Formats: sequence, structure tokens, C-alpha cells
Amino acid sequence: MPNQEPPTHTLTFPPFRLDLANVCLWRGSKRIPLPPKDFAVLRHLVAHAGQLVTHEVLLKAVWPDTIVSPSGLKAFVRRLRQVLGDRADRPRFIETVHGQGYRFIGGVVSRQEEESQKSKVKTQKAKIEFFTPIPSTQHPAPALVGRETELAQLHRWLEKAQNGERQIVFVTGEPGIGKTFLVEAFLAGIGGQGSGGGWDGATDPRSPTPDPWLAWGQCIEQYGAGEAYMPVLEALGRIGRMPDGEPLLSVLRQYAPTWLAQLPALVNPADVEALQRRVRGATRERMLREITEALEVMTAEQALMLVLEDLHWADTSTVELLALLARRRERARLLVIGTYRPLEVLGTGHPLNGVTHELYAHGLCEELALPLLREEDVAMYLQERFPHSIFPARLAEVLYRRTEGNPFFVVNVIDDLVRQGVVLHVDEGWVFQGDMEQLGAAVPESIRHLVARQREGLQPEEQHVLEAASVAGMEFSVASVAAALEADVVAVGERCARLSERRQFLRPAGVAEWPDGTVAARYGFVHALYPHLWSEWVPIEQQQQWHLRVGERKEAAYGSRASEIAAELAVHFEQGRDYPRTVRYLQRAAENAARRHAYLETIALLTQGLTLLQHLPETSVRWRQEFALRMRLSPVLMATKGYAASEVEDTQTKALALSRQIGDDRHVLQALSALLGFYTFRGDLQK
Repeated sequence: MPNQEPPTHTLTFPPFRLDLANVCLWRGSKRIPLPPKDFAVLRHLVAHAGQLVTHEVLLKAVWPDTIVSPSGLKAFVRRLRQVLGDRADRPRFIETVHGQGYRFIGGVVSRQEEESQKSKVKTQKAKIEFFTPIPSTQHPAPALVGRETELAQLHRWLEKAQNGERQIVFVTGEPGIGKTFLVEAFLAGIGGQGSGGGWDGATDPRSPTPDPWLAWGQCIEQYGAGEAYMPVLEALGRIGRMPDGEPLLSVLRQYAPTWLAQLPALVNPADVEALQRRVRGATRERMLREITEALEVMTAEQALMLVLEDLHWADTSTVELLALLARRRERARLLVIGTYRPLEVLGTGHPLNGVTHELYAHGLCEELALPLLREEDVAMYLQERFPHSIFPARLAEVLYRRTEGNPFFVVNVIDDLVRQGVVLHVDEGWVFQGDMEQLGAAVPESIRHLVARQREGLQPEEQHVLEAASVAGMEFSVASVAAALEADVVAVGERCARLSERRQFLRPAGVAEWPDGTVAARYGFVHALYPHLWSEWVPIEQQQQWHLRVGERKEAAYGSRASEIAAELAVHFEQGRDYPRTVRYLQRAAENAARRHAYLETIALLTQGLTLLQHLPETSVRWRQEFALRMRLSPVLMATKGYAASEVEDTQTKALALSRQIGDDRHVLQALSALLGFYTFRGDLQK
């Protein structure tokens, strides 16, 4: 029977709906047929949700004229758990009360209650789709297998946050462990009262707590210093662009104008100048104070969930803000969830390493470290992804040993077996038609080798698109990839769409609009490992050329607004070995950071520019660029090292020497004025 919309006479326990009229189960728009007795057992348990249903009562209700032992009843419950993706040791739906019976613990919503909440669910669904990243194109069930305990813990932390106890949570683990997917499932399950099943069901109408605000920001890997507060500004921008985002804008306007000034797209052009005058002379301390107070005001009545992905790539300012939010004692309905890979920050001098250790030591944050899957989790994954399957008993064991329980590797290995026809859909079920003795040797030993094999199955044009996309970024506009390849945008877009539809490497990520009017589809890699692996197949000379083309295309597209993406352009031009333009955009990126009072990022960007200038010949153009960088660096060093620091003197002295090489009296006067102020402050009146 083909899938169709579920009927109205249902009981809902998200993400499932029990069709009482047609005796079947639905998950979203997918119909899941159940044998009559299995359905009767589930119906009775759901109808008495929250209550203990003894063995005797259940047997009498389902088998009134037949003698069935409690041990026979276990088989029916076991099959139901397989269909629901449930586990006896960590139940989400059916809880065993040992020696007595069973209790249905999933949140049940009647159809009448569901209809009364319909408009509310639509509004909240639109909100969550806007705030959260587009879900991964991996199959959802496997990524959640073995994560029921972690999902429940996230819901407990949300409950604390909703009660006014701020929560700072770090979800950690190795690449491919499922950090992002766990967070996505948690966000999608808010309306299902923690079922983790997504938005097929309704928000519990009995809950007096208003739905939380949801905001999401992504840290991007940078070759140099990161853009200050990038993921936080991205998250605030997402809320502000919502149709009902005016409350946030009002709060920022009143309590955090320095932050609103960093989000010009959310401000009426006529008000931009007035706002900039208002924040003139602001300091780093003021910016931090403003955003913490604004978040506390915003969460006085309604909770905010702020998700920051890939903090191992975070800029220093974002890490400092996280530390400040954790140390604040004021009440706030705030749940901050940050994901990162611990190995990426160990021994690298990354500020996140020291901050997290300090916060853990003082009990100011929580860590949710994700373990690898167990063999039984892999078995459950197979059962949930391939219902009515006939697989060898050792299949789960072989897959587990080969993948070591890494969820990302498990999913990709199974995808590969399906593509090869080793796992095949036949009639109403799935069969395994390979050689179990050879399977262990056939599975690639690493994700790198698996991706290499998948690459061989792609058309050459698709390979080129993915290689160029790995240069364009974790998320990219089709126009950027087309520029790198010097290809037609429509043709590149079609190839990206096909890859996304086949769930191969890419996922859709909305639309990218550039100031010159360019509008193109936006895509992202399903996992951060992919761009790294694909870039390994691109010769360094080709990478250099592609980076240069992407940088030039985006520079032309943004025109006078190129400073808005200065940090990104600096990366492309540096990798393209165009050092003059790299230095120019590093200086603009430093100016952006300075406006945010992110002094450490400003110093890093300017220092990077000074280093790259060494690649250029000794000319007046280079001297002028170096002079500009040193004069911009001087006040930032004063703010961080002190007005009389030796680093300030060294920078200004070198600037004076450069001004004399340039031979322009205006530059000499500017450098002398700076040194005059420095020695006056230090009290060295003779100099």
C-alpha cells in the first residue's frame, strides 16, 4: 500500500501516530504495518500511558479467550521495541516493570489536543527550521541509536534552564561520533517532549512553559585568526531575521547597541549612522557586559537555547564570552550547547582548552562526552534502518569490529553496501547477499579509504564539483564553485542537486544572495571530514588557482561592501598567493575586529599581515602597507599590553623608520606624533 497522509483518528506519541481506524502505525507520512496482536498490545499500552499495565491485565485485554504466558508476551513487546527503535535498558516508550508488567512512558497527545495546537506547532516548526542547521542527510535513526541517555540528559538541562538556572553544556567527541546529529535531534524533539522524534507530533498542550527561542551559530575553520564573535553574531542574526524577531531587536537596541551595530542587515539604513554615533568610544568590556545583560533580559520570561557548533575553531572572543556567561550568577533561562573535538584543542594553545578546564573545575559547565557505539547498538541500527530484514547473525559483529563503533563510519559503510547491492531490498524486506567471510576484508579500513572508493563511483564532473567545493568552504554558494571551475552556474547547480538528492557528501543549505544581484543555491558538506578528504585529491597548484578565482569572484560581487567578508577574502587570496590583496583584506578584517573590541583577533590579523609582507619586494607600496599596519597595531597593543609597553615603542619606532623610507612628511609627522604621546605617557620627557 503506498504511503499517504495519516487519518484523523489517531493517538500521537512523537514521532509516531497510532491509526486506530486502519490498525497501523505511522511515522510522519510513512506507514508502518503491524500484525493485529502487536497493534493491540501497543494500543492498550498507549491508551493507558503512564500507568502500570500488569501482565494479567494486558493478556486479558488482548487474548481474552486464549491462554498466553507472560514469557510469550515478551516476544510481542520485543518486536514492538524494534519497530519503535526502543531499548529495554534505556526505554523511551515501553518501560518494563520487572515481575509485574509494562508502562508506556512516551508523551501521548490525542488528535483533539493536536488539532488545538496546530497553529502553535506550525509557528514553532518554522522557528526551529530557521534557527537550526539543515539536518544532515544521513539516515536519522542510526545516528540516534545508543544515544537515548544523552538525549534525556539534554532535556534535563533544558528543564533546569527553563526554571532560571543557566546551563553551559559542551558536547564532545571524536570526528564522526555524532555530536551535531545528537544536538539536531534534541532541538527537533523539543516539541515532542523529549521523544527525540522530530516535529511529526505536537507540543504538549499541558505544558505551562513557553517554547524556547532557538539560535544556532557555526564556527568555521580559518587559516589565520578567526572573525571575532562570528558564531554568536550569526546566531543573533538568525533570530533577528525571523518574522517574530522584533523582541530581540528591541532588547539589543536598548541593552546591547554595540552588538546591534555589528548586525547592519537588521537595522534600518536611516538609523545606522545614529547607532554608530551612540556606540562610538565603546570598549571590549562594554560589549561583553552589554550582551550578557541583554541575554538575561531576553530570557527573563522565555528560555533561549544557543547552539555553537565546532568550538575547536572558535575565535578567542567567542570563548571569552562563553566563560563570562558561565561565571555569571544572575538568573537566566539560558541553555548554551557547544560542540567540539577535544583532541583539536589539546596542546595547541587554543583558549578553549584552558577555559573549559577552569569551568569544569568550578562546576560552572557540564560535559556530555559521546562514546563510540557498542556492538548491540550497531545491531539495533540495522534493525531500525532495515525493517523486516533477513541478515546473517554475525553481520552486526563484523561491522562493529571493522568500524570500531564510529557512527559516521558505520552509516557510510552501510550506505556503501547498499550501493554495491550487497544489502538489497526485496519485496517487503531487506536481504544480505554477500559473503560474510569476505565482508571483513571488503570493508575499507578507514573513512578515507571508504570515501576514495565512493569517489570512484562518481562521474568525473561530479568529482570536480566536490573538489572545487572543498576549496570554497564547508558551506558554499554554487556561484563560488562555478567561478573556481570557470563553469556554467546552472550546470554546477544541477550536479550539486543530484549529489544532494542521492545523499552523497552534500546537503542543501538554502540560497546565497550577493550584493551584485547574484542568487544561487547554497550547499554544505554533510560532515566536516569531507572537505578535508576531498581537498587531498586536489594538487596544490590547482587549489591555489581555485582559491584565487573564488576570491576574485566574491570581491567583484561584493564591490564596495567587500569589507563585510574581509576575513574570508583574506583566506582565499592568501591560499591563492596574492599577498598584496591578502594584506589589504587582513587590514580590513582587523578593522572589523577592532570595532568589536576584539583586540587579540586584531593583533593576530595585523601580525599575520606583517608576516606576509615579507614575501613582497622592497618597494614604496610595501612600505606604505607595513606603515599602515604598524600604525593600526600600536593602539591595540596599548589596550592589551599597556600604554608604556615595550612592544608599543618597538612598533612605533619601526613605523617612524618606514615613514622616512617612504619620504612623505605626512607619514613622518604621524609617526612622530604617536611616539610623542608614548614618551609623554611614560614620562621620558628628554626623548
